[in-house]
Amino acid sequence: MHMKNLTASFASTAARLGAAQKRVPPFLQILGLCLLKAAMLVALVMAFAPAEAAQKRKSAPRPVAPQPVDTAPKVRVILATSQGNITVEVDREHAPLTAANFLRYVDQRRFDGTVFYRAMRLGTDEAGNGQGLIQGGTQNDPKRILKPVAHEPTTKTGLKHLTGALSMARWAPGTATGDFSILVSPLPALDADPSQPGDNAGYAVFGYVVDGMDVVRKIHAAPTSPTLGEGHMKGQMLAPTFKILTARRAPTVQTPPVLPTVPIR
Repeated sequence: MHMKNLTASFASTAARLGAAQKRVPPFLQILGLCLLKAAMLVALVMAFAPAEAAQKRKSAPRPVAPQPVDTAPKVRVILATSQGNITVEVDREHAPLTAANFLRYVDQRRFDGTVFYRAMRLGTDEAGNGQGLIQGGTQNDPKRILKPVAHEPTTKTGLKHLTGALSMARWAPGTATGDFSILVSPLPALDADPSQPGDNAGYAVFGYVVDGMDVVRKIHAAPTSPTLGEGHMKGQMLAPTFKILTARRAPTVQTPPVLPTVPIR
């Protein structure tokens, strides 16, 4: 609208100058036209320069506040299952690669809606407790899995296959993705043993259950299908399976500082 007013004003001025040309000497006509063009140029610069400056000011990036870096050596994760909650503690200090891989699946919610699908039973111990493990996760679903993680053997991490251990399922070393096991009893045969022939790298432990082992044992004792499963896993497939509803990092609790007590005199 401002430009239209300028144009109309200049057109009116030019018309008046044209009408007055017959009464004004030629050199004054030339001078007048030069002054008119100069005025138009100044008006155009004044009209556009502020808009360009405002656009530059608008596009200037705003400073972004730095995000806190999560460096806790151990991270707790709550696996909410159809049988109850299992709280695990992921050990980033001793198994940084495997722990980071598991937490990526948690943070990207890739475990949500997966299942515990396997119960490997190895009899009972002297106290009558079941031995073996349960297995769950992505089942190699291409829509869920990420790139395989490098293998971290127990000889490197120092984390052993004890009761409640979290251990990555794999084929060859370095092929683990999003399937994991939880042990219901110690299974030292799953630890790395360089003295053995063949694949002696064992499986990668990356944490332990800190709450909910009763849920783990309940799943381990559930019925399995006599026909499902291939090879050594035949007869170990849970029927029905047990859903992992969600997998979330447990909220961190800020512990208030303990003030020294002053003895009463």
